[in-house]
Amino acid sequence: MITYDEAFRRVMLYTNDFGEETVSLLDSTNRVLAESIHADRDFPPFDRSTKDGIAINYATFEKGINAFKIEGVLPAGIPQQKLSDINNCFEIMTGAVLPANTDTVVMYEDIEIKDDIATIKSVSNEGQNIHFKGSDKKEGVTLLDKGTLITAAEIGILASVGKITVLVKKLPKICVISTGDELVPVSIKPLPHQIRTSNVISLQAALLKENIIADHLHITDNKKVLEDRVSKAIDEYDILLLSGGVSKGKFDFIPEVLEDLGVEKIFHKVLQRPGKPFWFGVHEVSKTAVFSFPGNPVSTFVNYHIYFKPWFKNSMGLFYSDKYVILENEIKIQSSLTLFLPVKIKWVEGKLLANKIENNGSGDLTCLTEADGFICLTPKDLAYKEGALVPFFATKHTC
Repeated sequence: MITYDEAFRRVMLYTNDFGEETVSLLDSTNRVLAESIHADRDFPPFDRSTKDGIAINYATFEKGINAFKIEGVLPAGIPQQKLSDINNCFEIMTGAVLPANTDTVVMYEDIEIKDDIATIKSVSNEGQNIHFKGSDKKEGVTLLDKGTLITAAEIGILASVGKITVLVKKLPKICVISTGDELVPVSIKPLPHQIRTSNVISLQAALLKENIIADHLHITDNKKVLEDRVSKAIDEYDILLLSGGVSKGKFDFIPEVLEDLGVEKIFHKVLQRPGKPFWFGVHEVSKTAVFSFPGNPVSTFVNYHIYFKPWFKNSMGLFYSDKYVILENEIKIQSSLTLFLPVKIKWVEGKLLANKIENNGSGDLTCLTEADGFICLTPKDLAYKEGALVPFFATKHTC
């Protein structure tokens, strides 16, 4: 049996690359960019007004002239106009092209208009209220690097350079597999000796956050059936996420079946709670990664977040980094195992504090709805004091 740190290290050694694909602009949201994006013209592409007001030639104002005849009104979206007389002005709207022979915009709040004459009350400086051509980025410079996670902000950049399709990192094909004769579909009322399939539904929901629609396969506790169906899944999918069947029970066939099918066991069982029986391996030929989690709800949920999610992030080129929180209360450890404890978090005076949630062990599914994530506490003789900084795995976007 290995430590959590060693298990995590081994999992991260087997990150994978699933290739690239081209998708439509909006479908690239929350995907990872597989190409660098360059400016196809200056940003902004012209001198533009940032206020509603008038465009003037500042040299005229410096000469002591503060009343300007209005030659016209310039909305956004029309070609550049030219001021015929530098003693005059144009009314100009936000986003409009700055007219030739002008270099300063005075907003309406600082002028008075009467009989087509704009009288300036105050001007701060030459060039005010103008977003100058190329002041953000010059044509040809890199706007987005390969490996960038595409959010709404990046979508705006992609749209501005005309990317109606985008090259992104391909998402893996994933099958979530449940085992156990005691499990019945969510839609069926279980008998007293049965339970509804919830673990794999939680996994599928978690994968939706990563833009992955995972398939679900349920297999009964029959070794031959298990072998046949898992063999087909290995051929078809990049990743298998299994829940249940990895402990020491007489019907826990998963470890034996996986090894018989050519899945190299990287490790089985970790010195941690919950999730101790976790099994991880990689198929020798297809390179399918197999994460076989214990069947208890909290164990499955924890192992997904502490192993699979960092592994997936690194596989997509996003590179996982540790997060930490501050303990709000002292926690005593009486275990030789690394513990993952559910916590609520809150911001207090710029510090992220965590408070342990009491629960009834790895079968307590309801505690997951209360928790914002899990803290990681490695074994030690002394208690973790109030104010201690500890690793944190978020399970909710609010974190």
